[in-house]
Amino acid sequence: MANLNQRKVAFITLGKFLNQFSNKGIIKKENIPHNELFFDALKMQIDRSVEFNGWFNKENVLFALESWAEALREENINQWLKPYQVNISNPKTIAVIMAGNIPLVGFHDFLSVLISGHKILVKQSSNDKHLLPILAKYLEYVNPEFKNKITFSDGRLADFDAVIATGSDNSAKYFDYYFGKHPHIIRQNRNGIAVLTGNETEEELKALGEDIFRYFGLGCRNVAKLFVPNDYNFDNLFKAIYDYNYLLDNNKYTNNYDYNKAVYLMSLYDLLENGFLMLKEDPSYTSPIATLFFEKYADLEALEEKLINEKDKIQVLVSNGSVKNSIPFGETQKPKLWDYADGVDTLTFLLEQ
Repeated sequence: MANLNQRKVAFITLGKFLNQFSNKGIIKKENIPHNELFFDALKMQIDRSVEFNGWFNKENVLFALESWAEALREENINQWLKPYQVNISNPKTIAVIMAGNIPLVGFHDFLSVLISGHKILVKQSSNDKHLLPILAKYLEYVNPEFKNKITFSDGRLADFDAVIATGSDNSAKYFDYYFGKHPHIIRQNRNGIAVLTGNETEEELKALGEDIFRYFGLGCRNVAKLFVPNDYNFDNLFKAIYDYNYLLDNNKYTNNYDYNKAVYLMSLYDLLENGFLMLKEDPSYTSPIATLFFEKYADLEALEEKLINEKDKIQVLVSNGSVKNSIPFGETQKPKLWDYADGVDTLTFLLEQ
C-alpha cells in the first residue's frame, strides 16, 4: 500500500473536502480535488441519511461532518500519529462492526485501520449507511491504492484477521461469542457524566446543554448523568438549557419524552422537569432519551474515588475543573483523534496485528 505519508495526505484531502459542509452553509470551494464528482453526491447522501433516519436531522449530520473536517487537519493527524511507529509490513484484514447511533460514529475506526496500513471490512449499521461509502469512494479517487483495501459487507463477515465491534451491552455478549477467538476490541455501553458544584456560570451550564442534547443524547459521549451536591438547586440549570426546547420539534424525541414521562408517573417516581427534559434521581449511568439521571454527593474527594472505581461505565467526564481528568463543558462531542473510545488505544491494537 501507499506509504504512511501518502495515506495521511489522502485523509487530509478528505478533511478539506468535508470542510465545505457545515451548519454555516454548504459552500462549494475552489481547488478541492474531485469536487465535480463528489460535492453534489455528498449533498444528496446527507439528504438521504436525514430522510432515512428520523434521529439524523441535518444540523447533526453537518455537525458530524464539521467535526471530522476539523479532526483531519494536518496538524491534528501529525500530533495523533507522533507517538507511534506505523510500519505494517504484512497488512491484515480488520473487520469493523459499526454502531448507528450518531452520524459517522464508526469513522474513527475506519480511519485508524486504513492509516495503519491494514485492509478494512466494514459492516455498517442500517441506521447509518449513507455517508461512509461516499467518503470511502472519495479516498479511493484521491489515492487509488485504497481501492483494494476497503470492502463493505451486508452479510455474514468472513475472511478477516481481527475485529473491532461497537454496540450495546447485549450485542457485546453476541460479539464476544462470535468473535472472541480472533484478536478483538469489543466496546459496550458507556456514557458521559458531569460533576456540578453549584458554582458554574450560566455560560458553563449552557455549554453543558450541548453535552446533553447534541445528537438528541444518543452518543456514548453525551452526558447522561449528573453528580450534584446534596443541596443543589436545579433552577439555574433549567434556565440555562431552556433554549434547547426546540428538540420537541422532532417527533421521535417528543414521543420518547411523552412515553418515558408516562412510565415514570405511573411508577410514582419523583421527577423534576421543564417540559422537554426530565431529571430523575437514579444510581444508573445510562438514562433514556429526554431523561437525565442525577446522584447527590456530600464530598468531592469521595466522589472522585467512586468515579475511579466505576470508570468502566464512563466514556467522558465534564466539570468546571473541580474533578481530575475532566474536560470543560461543551467539549464532549469534539473528541481529539487521540481520545479513544472506552480508553482502548485502537492504533496500538492495530499495529500489533
